[in-house]
Amino acid sequence: MKLEFHHINFVSRDVDGLHAFYTNILGLDDVPQEEFPRTEAKDGKGFDGKIRFATDGDMQMHLAERRLDVAFVNGQVINPVDRGHIAFRTDDLAAFLGVLEENGVPYSDYGTTFAKEWHQVFFQDPEGNVIEVHQQVENAG
Repeated sequence: MKLEFHHINFVSRDVDGLHAFYTNILGLDDVPQEEFPRTEAKDGKGFDGKIRFATDGDMQMHLAERRLDVAFVNGQVINPVDRGHIAFRTDDLAAFLGVLEENGVPYSDYGTTFAKEWHQVFFQDPEGNVIEVHQQVENAG
C-alpha cells in the first residue's frame, strides 16, 4: 500500500474570490471543472456546492463552498467541507482501512458520493484535522 500527497482542500463562502487569489496572486493554474467529474447530488444527499480547482502542475488545491451539514445529510460523522482537509491517494484503500481499524481510528466512508472516479474516506488526526485518503476507481457512470 502506497500513499502519495494529492491535494489540499480549503473551504470558503467566496469560492471564486479564493480561486482568484490562488491563480492571480500566487500564479497557480486553473484546473477546468470538466477534469473533475462530480457525482450528482440528489435526494438531499451528496454535495452540490461550488468547487474550483487550481494546481502548481503537481499538487492540486480544491476550493469548495463551506457547507456545515454535509456529514449529516450523507449519514456520516466527519465533514470534509467544514474546515477543509488534506488528501492522500493510495493504491490499496482496503489495506489502508485495515490500518485505521487496527489502530482504532474511526472514519467516514463516503465512497463515490463526491467524485465519480474516487472512493474517498475521511478521518481525523489527533488534533482534529480532517484527512482524506482515496483510491481511483472505474467511472461509475
